[in-house]
Amino acid sequence: MLQKERVSRRPRRAEVAPTLRAGSAGGPNDLNTTPYAPVPTSVPDVLVNAALELLSTSGVAFEPGSMAIDYLRAGGCDVDPDGIVRMPRELVLKALATSAKSVALWNRDGTRSITLDCHHTWFIPGMTCIKVFDLETQKSRDSTGEDLAMITRLADALPHMDAVCVSCKNVSRSDIHGEIEEFAILAQNTSKPLEYLCEHAASLNVVIDMASAIRGGPELLREKPYFLQLVTPMPLNYHAAHTDQIITAVLAGVPLSVGTLPIGGASTPITTAGCMANSLATDFAAMVLAQIIKPGSFCIGSSDVCFMEPATGGIGNFAQTSMADMVMCQVRRKLDLPSFTGAAGYSSAQHFNQDAVAEISTSLMQTFYSRPATLDYLGSLDQGLTFSMHALMLCDDIAGLLRTMWEGVQIDDETLALDLAKQVGPRGNYLAHRHTVSHCRENLWESRYFGPNMPLSGDGKPDQDLFARIDRDLKEILSSHTPAPLSPDLENQLTAIRNDFEASFTNP
Repeated sequence: MLQKERVSRRPRRAEVAPTLRAGSAGGPNDLNTTPYAPVPTSVPDVLVNAALELLSTSGVAFEPGSMAIDYLRAGGCDVDPDGIVRMPRELVLKALATSAKSVALWNRDGTRSITLDCHHTWFIPGMTCIKVFDLETQKSRDSTGEDLAMITRLADALPHMDAVCVSCKNVSRSDIHGEIEEFAILAQNTSKPLEYLCEHAASLNVVIDMASAIRGGPELLREKPYFLQLVTPMPLNYHAAHTDQIITAVLAGVPLSVGTLPIGGASTPITTAGCMANSLATDFAAMVLAQIIKPGSFCIGSSDVCFMEPATGGIGNFAQTSMADMVMCQVRRKLDLPSFTGAAGYSSAQHFNQDAVAEISTSLMQTFYSRPATLDYLGSLDQGLTFSMHALMLCDDIAGLLRTMWEGVQIDDETLALDLAKQVGPRGNYLAHRHTVSHCRENLWESRYFGPNMPLSGDGKPDQDLFARIDRDLKEILSSHTPAPLSPDLENQLTAIRNDFEASFTNP
């Protein structure tokens, strides 16, 4: 949480040094207010049963000949020759019961962790945009490895960014080699925990070797996972590239988040209920595979739920998407599963403008009620194509607001202050009283851009709009913040691992 003793002003650079909140139960980031349940308590069971019926009847498509097919057949699934796998209800329920419900994700040095569970929400920039807004021209262009390094350094400095994902791709090297290089860039430019995703299981193997070197060995990586692996299949359709990653991660003890991005009306039914049922079935299929491989492993289904905008064919319909996200969070909470589905902090707007600010602000405030475990699309614009560091700065500020609100309200004799009220009386005031001094910083949002940092009429401050305030702050951070570096020995080890892979590489 933000430091209570800070006065209400624009923070100095030293005050936005990277912080990593404790993730243990009872820690300062626990959610003290009650999540919102948008549907009656019986509805989650209806959705889960619908997903179970889909899995046992129409089934899930897996790539014929993949390793996953052998595991699923041996685990008790009905496998057709064409790769359609039907999963018995009892097998799926067993997988949901045996799946690990939480995992600690550790920073680079293995000294602090965040807990991925139903009781915390973590903020992460991302993910995999293919364009960025150039800082000088503010025009969209293809993203590079240098852009990924810059965004990662920025996230390292921001106090409410808890982990770092692959925010943008190196478009000129968007292949297996580029995927491996992306992990190295993340590790070099932040000490925070990581989210990683790739298209090739071979990339993941190399990244696990790199993470093991950073941690000090494979067993230490298993004990203190450094990154969460993201796997993104199609709805009810798993290619070998996806299942090979699941198998690799489970065997290595790397925590997994596996989920699709359905588009209701295109890849799933357009109705909210139909889209959610298909998404849950996709999630449960991955969890079944993981539990067959290793019971107790952390592999959580994390499908987002999005819908086609009928007027344009694009991804849209904010109200339907937000409501579906809240319902999915409610369903997963009932199953005691963390929800990696934070549909917030991004915008369909093509630039960081008034439209983007409105959509980002509205969607982030919705998560006050839904409480996903992670919000990892922060800073994405133009339907996930373009990353905006200005948008990320706004997200970080609103994250501070959410955390202040999640602290809840303390109500006891001290805060009710009835004795004080009787002493002061109906005509008195509280300005000079010690009680006011002691409590004036409680439940206070220390905003970087709003409140006392927003230009007010007649206060003598320059009349800068929001973009100008964020732009000034952004450039100051980029010019002054230097992440803790990797040691020369670790740099050499990572380079050697990548060189060994390059020397032995054959096209997958």
